[in-house]
Amino acid sequence: MKSKENLEKTMFSYTIDSNGLEEENKLLRETISQLKSEVDKFKTPALLVGEIMDLTEENAIVRLPNGNSFLVEISNSVKNIKPGDSVLLEQKNLTVVDKVTKSKKFNVEQFVILEKPKVSWSDIGGLKEQIEDIKEVIELPLIKPELFKKVGIQPPKGILLYGPPGTGKTLLAKAVASSTHSAFIEIVGSELVQKFIGEGAKLVKEIFQLAREKAPSIVFIDELDALASKRIDIGTSGEREVQRTFMQFLAELDGFKPLGNVKVIGCTNREDILDPAIIRPGRLDRLIMVPGPDEDGIREIFKIHTRNMTLDKRIDLDKVLKKMKEFSGAEIKAVCTESGYFAIRSNRKKIIEEDILKAIKKVMKEEEKLGKDILKMYG
Repeated sequence: MKSKENLEKTMFSYTIDSNGLEEENKLLRETISQLKSEVDKFKTPALLVGEIMDLTEENAIVRLPNGNSFLVEISNSVKNIKPGDSVLLEQKNLTVVDKVTKSKKFNVEQFVILEKPKVSWSDIGGLKEQIEDIKEVIELPLIKPELFKKVGIQPPKGILLYGPPGTGKTLLAKAVASSTHSAFIEIVGSELVQKFIGEGAKLVKEIFQLAREKAPSIVFIDELDALASKRIDIGTSGEREVQRTFMQFLAELDGFKPLGNVKVIGCTNREDILDPAIIRPGRLDRLIMVPGPDEDGIREIFKIHTRNMTLDKRIDLDKVLKKMKEFSGAEIKAVCTESGYFAIRSNRKKIIEEDILKAIKKVMKEEEKLGKDILKMYG
């Protein structure tokens, strides 16, 4: 009897072990299958991304990101492609194997600063004449386009702000975007040229597409001279890419209406090297010089940046302001900020004259050091 019970227990334990082994084998087979699938993925060559430029009866002309174009075959599985579509290409013979579905979100949004500025005209000092010009050329056509239609004139599509660094060019552009409740799309010309070799023209196209989507909008291009300098005959691929990007920019400028709700503001410190094509009538044909502030401008800018600060009443403002002669607006702002830090370091809530004088010296030293560094770099 006991031997029968022992036999049954032994058989039951073998059955359990057998079931456990089967489950374990099943898991191992699944793991092996997954690993094989991963190995196959590693062995599969990557596909290239290209753009359809034109179609023939059986073939397609595609352009790669490096700018080269090829006549290639189209796989039978690929249907309904047209010029402008992004496609996947097999690496060996560049056969079109699939179509890339474009995202509704603009890729360009990763590369530009898109915002709704809160800068008001009262935040800008010493530039009354420039403010009036911008109001006439940018603000009025956006707010009251019917006035221009009645008079029968077309306002400029954009303007060029030029002058020394730190004089308030970006502030002016943000202020007009704020006053017209427009989206402010900011991009730096040097980044457009340096970072997107092979993609510059496409990016310019997407910037203006985004501007139309977000309209009313203002496209602000800082360091425009990096993109729109005078054309020279240099055969390098980099130079050709800059020219392609520049020509696309001109095409976009020519492509929208003067009374449209997209305006372009270019900004540069080197207007002397700009290509004449960019400032001819119908493009950025209104040039506005933004100079450094005069004595009244320095006083006005200083008051703007200290209006929320607690200043000691014994400060001799005339003495302090004279020491900031030939300072830019950005440097005056830096003086105000630094004087606040000197007060904080002394555990004071009020800013005294000594704080401001120390701040002026510090800003001057930093500017001198920067000037020396630039001379070393380009000397």
